Amino acid sequence: MVEKWRKSAELALLLTVCILICNPICISGATDPNDASALRVMYSSLNSPGQLTQWSSSGDDPCGQSWKGVTCSGQRVTEIKLSGLGLSGSLGYQLTSLTSLTNLDMSNNKLGGTIPYNLPPNLERLDFANNQFTGDVPYSISQMKSLKYLNIAHNQLQNQLSDMFGQLLSLSTLELSFNSLPGDLPESFSSLSSLTTMYLQNNQFTGTIDVLANLPLENLNIANNHFTGWIPEQLKNVNLQKDGNTWSTGPAPPPPPGTPPASSNKPKHKSGGDNTPSDGGFGGNKKSGIGGGGIAGIIISLLLVGAIVAFFLFKRRSRRTSSDIEKHDNQPFAPLASNEVQEMKSIQTSSAVKTKTFDTSASINLRPPPIDRHKSFDEDDYPKKPIVVKKAVSAPVNVPSYSIADLQMATGSFSVENLLGEGSFGRVYRARFDDGKVLAVIKIDSSTLPSELSEDFMEIVSNISHLHHPNVTELVGYCSEHGLHLLLYEFHKSGSLHEFLHLSDEDSRPLIWNSRVKIALGTARALEYLHEVCSPSIVHKNIKSANILLDSELNPHLSDSGLASFFPNADQALNHNEGSGCSAPEVSMSGQYTLKSDVYSFGVVMLELLTGRKPFDS
Repeated sequence: MVEKWRKSAELALLLTVCILICNPICISGATDPNDASALRVMYSSLNSPGQLTQWSSSGDDPCGQSWKGVTCSGQRVTEIKLSGLGLSGSLGYQLTSLTSLTNLDMSNNKLGGTIPYNLPPNLERLDFANNQFTGDVPYSISQMKSLKYLNIAHNQLQNQLSDMFGQLLSLSTLELSFNSLPGDLPESFSSLSSLTTMYLQNNQFTGTIDVLANLPLENLNIANNHFTGWIPEQLKNVNLQKDGNTWSTGPAPPPPPGTPPASSNKPKHKSGGDNTPSDGGFGGNKKSGIGGGGIAGIIISLLLVGAIVAFFLFKRRSRRTSSDIEKHDNQPFAPLASNEVQEMKSIQTSSAVKTKTFDTSASINLRPPPIDRHKSFDEDDYPKKPIVVKKAVSAPVNVPSYSIADLQMATGSFSVENLLGEGSFGRVYRARFDDGKVLAVIKIDSSTLPSELSEDFMEIVSNISHLHHPNVTELVGYCSEHGLHLLLYEFHKSGSLHEFLHLSDEDSRPLIWNSRVKIALGTARALEYLHEVCSPSIVHKNIKSANILLDSELNPHLSDSGLASFFPNADQALNHNEGSGCSAPEVSMSGQYTLKSDVYSFGVVMLELLTGRKPFDS
């Protein structure tokens, strides 16, 4: 009996030990759901290749199942190395979820289309060399402050570089060779204070290489371009390859009077806080353009002018009672804190930016419409007659297509419960997908895109998809079936600035000064991107607080960018939605939108943000 009891105890002890040994393994094998979702989307976008063993479009544990080329630390994916596997297709649209990824190597494959904008934000190494990418270097790379190695050589990039390198202070190797990149070198190259290796050979670069003079370069290849001028004296001691350009001969002209002496071509060690670039700016201290004080002065001047103009508009169109004014004036209104003033002063504008993109603009005015709750929103959306497509238009390669069936499932058949509002071009719905993703869906009204012009929709989608900026709402999908046309955008659950300022309930967070400064600067950066980075410049046409969407951290995202210029009846749609109080007077008189009318609208929104009052407020 004792022997039997002893054996039972030993068996129980053995089972307990096995459980204790296996349990940590099972726990460590679980992968972060966001990482797993991003890899599933990548796998589908790569056309589900068989060479990616263990990968699956439905798998939820890349770390525990040892997906090919995937390295993890705990539950987070830290490296993806898929070089030389003959992969085709694209990389998907959820790469930003991979916040722990430090190494992404997709080199030596057959990937095509444009490089996705939504790249992992904390990369240290990015290698897309020897593929078939076209278009430009995505602007989101400018936010990768930890990036040390960037290689996009041997592709088919043909758009001019944006002035976007000012914050890449850790970058030591930059390879852009064997593309078709045109234009002058961006001024922000001068801020690459850690750069030791740069390969720019076999492109179409023009102008001088003066911006490279003071970099700590050891290896520089600029052969076979269209560079002119003189080679800076500082670069003659590095490993330099320069043949195939049109260099000037003879002694270089002296520098202009007052030019500081050239610094030696060695790494710079920062010893004081004054040399540290501001976190709020676009570039480093050496970046040319308008200084931070100049920008602060411009913003203050703009606010003063906007305040004067808005005062007379308010005076003419509405009269506030003295009790209203006293109620407003007696509210506590704290001055800007010192760190906010410093943030305002730290903004620098990029100079000489000439990136190729498309002239677009439009409106998503999230204003709930009158609702007939006994009627389905789909009843009038399907045309009575079949649509005859006049010509075939290729689908955008970098934006996924959704089916009507998928969107009906995600929106509850476009139910009232999922209606977000009424825009200038159609109703806006919330779409929840099975993988947990939430998007905003604009169902384009037939009056905006008549049936005889429906074949232009693909071109519209392709053009809009080229707009990429952290403060511009991102287009992430489209649908074109059964005569219906829909656009899918990022969804920002905090709603719009207008809702925060004027419609917030008692449980909502108040907008403190730090948040207001963040919103002002982010919106300014979005407008700078549309006006200065995009070439030709994009006129937004409908800047107002309802079109500034806020994410969970109250970062602003300017919606409506990239619609109005491509839809044939866009201006009529905008005219029907007038009354926000943000339009410039000349727009009402002439119907013409310009960069200046955008700036006027921006000034009104800034006044609205600072005072908490509506543009028209009785």
